Amino acid sequence: MGALPAKDVGRALVTHFLAIWEQNEVLTALLRVGATNAAGAERMQGIFREQLLPIAERACPDPQQVPARAALVSSQLLGLALTRYVLRIPSAVALAPTVQRYLTAPSP
Repeated sequence: MGALPAKDVGRALVTHFLAIWEQNEVLTALLRVGATNAAGAERMQGIFREQLLPIAERACPDPQQVPARAALVSSQLLGLALTRYVLRIPSAVALAPTVQRYLTAPSP
């Protein structure tokens, strides 16, 4: 995603996230464990820290806002994962614009 213009990162991130979660039941299991177990939560935090922070660092207009913006994006993506893969509630339709705003808007 490093080669993408900042304006396209939100859509690419959501598309990538869904592609990975659609094919990987281990992530769903980790999410379930992470919601009830400290070690599982630490593992999920590590995954998001390793994978999302570098993307946020490249896309965010203000480096000081990277941690807060990455947390906002994480909340949206984990909420989507919880509703789609654990609770099996019909999927959210317009997530990419929210993720894009969290990453690149002047004030998320």
